[in-house]
Amino acid sequence: MNINLHIERLIVDGVPLAHGQGPLVKAAVEAELTRLLAANGLNGDFLSGGAVPSAKAAGIHVTNDNHPAELGHQIARAVYGSIGK
Repeated sequence: MNINLHIERLIVDGVPLAHGQGPLVKAAVEAELTRLLAANGLNGDFLSGGAVPSAKAAGIHVTNDNHPAELGHQIARAVYGSIGK
């Protein structure tokens, strides 16, 4: 299975990120979500394609010292929880 995932813009409000960490979080979300989709697939509701205006996701645990990669992985897992198998 070949999966190409690109997030045009990721907005993370209310999370303390240092200057320059936004792109690192976005890259981590893309990488982890791609990995999860390749390993486990999509929920049947999304297999036909199309756009959805929103998807409910589980919460994540944010601390003041979150590493950008860990934050990105948490975001990806929460998103995958609402669109994955």
